Amino acid sequence: MKLGLGLPQRTDRYDLRNDVVHIARAAERAGYSSLWVYERPLFPLEPTDGLYGVPGLPWPDGYRTSADPFTVLALASAVTQTVRLGTSVLVAPFRPSLQLASALATLDVASGGRVIAGLGCGWSSDEYRGVGVDFARRGQYLDEAIDACRALWGPDPVTYRDSRTVIENALVKPKPPAPLPVLLGGGYTPRAVERIARKADGWLPAGLPATAVAEGWKRIRDRAGEHGRDPERLELIPRANVMFGRDVSGAERQPFHGTLSQVVDDIAALAEAGATEILIDLTWTARTCEELLDLALQVIGELGAGGFR
Repeated sequence: MKLGLGLPQRTDRYDLRNDVVHIARAAERAGYSSLWVYERPLFPLEPTDGLYGVPGLPWPDGYRTSADPFTVLALASAVTQTVRLGTSVLVAPFRPSLQLASALATLDVASGGRVIAGLGCGWSSDEYRGVGVDFARRGQYLDEAIDACRALWGPDPVTYRDSRTVIENALVKPKPPAPLPVLLGGGYTPRAVERIARKADGWLPAGLPATAVAEGWKRIRDRAGEHGRDPERLELIPRANVMFGRDVSGAERQPFHGTLSQVVDDIAALAEAGATEILIDLTWTARTCEELLDLALQVIGELGAGGFR
């Protein structure tokens, strides 16, 4: 089982100039297979939408100070050699597709072909208004972004058209050294399942218990097979947002919340559910770079002892 680690992005807790570099190097040495970032461009003090679109659910304070994901990954890329560099997730419609494809391809070239393009359509209408994009068309724009990126990463000259992008007989550089994997978040609606099954190279569920991941993964794999695709070629990389605390049992406990032993059990259950890799984000619970690294070493040590490393 491969393990990934979330990189520091909170500017209220971490010194980006030093801590990203330190964590990236140490994680690679410790045996983590990938490093990850998320995207949160603003924090509305009176949000229109609850967290993940759930009415009334408050946004966590950790989203108040979220650094740019491309900058953080570039810092990590410069000091590592083998770990993959993933986004879980970039909200694809926030950027013109030409800009998105260029940024991902440039990072992929600079890192030696290590980028995982984790994309999603987001859930915050406040963020969409902030970037000047129509929230109601976010699903369409995500579909178009996937198609556009793959066209723009393909052979030159490129001709491509959709509702926001018109490219006629142009050279588009740089190109990824190899086909760049596109994985999608979401997957909680029939339309999202269909999008992953038809278009994506895998699924990036977030915060779900292993039972829900297993059920969603089966639906995606079944639909992929019905579309003539090989389900075995798809990656499943769940995100575990870890919060260490007291021992809480029963329905009251959220996935990946509790003691080290409980969290390790939750992560191991994701492996049993079919995960090919698991993203462990400890930045929600660690208060300093030193604490983040200590927890990262504890987690990978516990999982390694259980045969999941």
